[in-house]
Order: sequence, then structure tokens, then C-alpha cells
Amino acid sequence: MDETIVLEAKELRKYYTRGSETVKALDGVDFAIRQGEIVAIVGPSGSGKTTLMNLISCLDTPTSGILNIGGDDVTHFKESQLIGIRRKYIGFIFQQFYLIPNLFAVENVELPLIFAKKPIDKGKIYSVIETVGLKGRERIPAYMLSGGDKQRIAIARSLINEPKLLIADEPTGKLEIKVRDQLVELFRQLSKKGISIFIATHDLELAAMTQRIIHLQDGKIISKEQSMLYH
Repeated sequence: MDETIVLEAKELRKYYTRGSETVKALDGVDFAIRQGEIVAIVGPSGSGKTTLMNLISCLDTPTSGILNIGGDDVTHFKESQLIGIRRKYIGFIFQQFYLIPNLFAVENVELPLIFAKKPIDKGKIYSVIETVGLKGRERIPAYMLSGGDKQRIAIARSLINEPKLLIADEPTGKLEIKVRDQLVELFRQLSKKGISIFIATHDLELAAMTQRIIHLQDGKIISKEQSMLYH
């Protein structure tokens, strides 16, 4: 694992006003993710995980603190700048897959290139599909794929813009344990290529398969620990 820091949060806070009440969704969070590291964040509902994911995804801005992504302090970036950071550095993986059912696998993977108005490089698209283990299934409509294969295509889609950081929100929540474990192995292979992976999950077994676990509660990090099962 490289020591290059891909993402760093310092005293990160997000407060909301609800009537006369101030809700401290995040209250002084500090952590860093290095190149090629797989990190899980766990915590009960209401712990601040979703808020933190929205901040590091550049979908929201903090109340205070510093958020550094790829060497840029994005804390006070405008929306147009945040879009640029998302396209340049970040890939997203979701529990729901968000594939377009009637499009072929290859067409789903090329969508981020279309949105970013980049050239459609078929060689690159087929290469990332092979990377996720679905070579030969490029021309199958998404609705005909199994849950595990849908997630693999979703991962391929997240890789097409060559992100430095993958942000995965409950990526194995709808999958069987065997398929989950296969995807964890895929994440490990991607990390060896220098891609950092940040996983929010309620699955403590999945968290234990990552390199490091961050425990969030009431908007604060209550512990950071190295995983005992990662090898």
C-alpha cells in the first residue's frame, strides 16, 4: 500500500438546524485514506454515516473543518468544482446497482463517459468489464444478469473514469454471502492497482474483511482499528 493520502478529513462538522434545535450530524471527524487502502465505516442508523458519505462524495459541503481530496481542499468549492472532483477522483457503487435494465452491460458501463462528454473508448470499456470478471457478457441486457453480476457491472461503470477513490454504500447488502466474498476479493484486486475503497456497511463480517474499520456514533468517531481478518 502506498503512503499517498487520497482523502483526509480534519475536524469535519456538519450541523443542521431543526426548529430551535441544532443537530450535529457530524461533530469533529478526523481520518485519512491512503492510496490502495480499503476502509470500512460502520455505525448504527443515525450515527452520521450517510452525512459523511455525502460529504466525501462531494454531494454536500461541511459546516466547518477541512476535506482534502486528491490534494485539493474541497471544503469551499462551488458546485461546478465539486462536479469536477467527482468526475476526476471518485467512483460510486450503490446497493441498488442503478443500472438501466434494457441497456446491454457494455452500454451501462459507457454511461459515465457520455455524461462527462468523453470519447467512447470501446477497448477501455471491454477492459474494465474483463477486470470485474464478466468478459463475454458484454452484450447481455442488465435485467438478465444475476444480482452479483449486476454489481460487477456497476463496479465496472464506477471504474471507467479511472477514479482514485471508490465510495461504496452498502455494496453487498442485496447479495448472498458467497457473492459478497467474491466481490471483496475483487475489491482487493482493485486496491492492489492503487485504487482506494471506502465502504459504508452494516455488515460487520464485510467490515472485518477490509484493512481498517472506522466506528461512527452520534456524529463522532469512537474508534479506528486494523482488521484482524485482512490478509
